[in-house]
Amino acid sequence: MQTPHDPKGLIRESYRIEGISDAECRSILIDWALSLPADTAPDLALAALLDQYQPTAPDHPMTALMQAGLTPASPRRRGGSRAR
Repeated sequence: MQTPHDPKGLIRESYRIEGISDAECRSILIDWALSLPADTAPDLALAALLDQYQPTAPDHPMTALMQAGLTPASPRRRGGSRAR
């Protein structure tokens, strides 16, 4: 079943794959992000999918990956001595 948040059903199918790896989940998540309609906010879609799947599959690698995707990245200092 396709939803506005998962137009190709990629996330749904990832939860059905027995023994899926982290790398496979990352690949699926990238494909999912590229398949979203232009007017869809990825962070809102990701949050909706996490709300849908996390309660029944909290230890699934896709759940962990989606949680990480919603965590803001911490700023990193770059440039070495030139930036100082």
